[in-house]
Amino acid sequence: MTWTAPAVNRGDFPFGDDERASLEAYLDFHRATLLLKCSGLTGEQLASRPLPTTSLTLLGLVRHLAENERWWFRRNFDKQDTLGDLYCSQEHPDGDFDLGDAESAQEDFAVYTREVELARQTARGRSLEEEFPGRNRALTLRWVYLHMLEEYARHNGHADLLREAVDGRTGE
Repeated sequence: MTWTAPAVNRGDFPFGDDERASLEAYLDFHRATLLLKCSGLTGEQLASRPLPTTSLTLLGLVRHLAENERWWFRRNFDKQDTLGDLYCSQEHPDGDFDLGDAESAQEDFAVYTREVELARQTARGRSLEEEFPGRNRALTLRWVYLHMLEEYARHNGHADLLREAVDGRTGE
């Protein structure tokens, strides 16, 4: 039997009662949007490269955003320095985008789901003002939320184009 990405109920556009609730609700909305763009597609469709001008795939975006969830929330903010990359390596610096295939799709979605949950657990109860060292200056958990919103918004735009090229589905 061929695996297909599960259906997603993204819900209505988010509202939060305060800054923290708003950041969490918007990030979860964008996370669900990514999965919605993939829902109902087979591993083969998710791994396909439907646009001739790019090697981006929907599966590559899922893998890339799993890598980002781990990188920003756990490796950087929570200082879990011993965590390695999920898909990237010195040999394959873009392994998240380049090495996904139809056979790994179900596991890649499970990894993504796990990384999102671990990111939520890492941030739960921590101050938006909590700092960690960045490349050029200290960053905060607030910054991570804002950066992840930007990361998802950009890549969900890519996912829109990819999904339309795969099967013509638009919107949402």
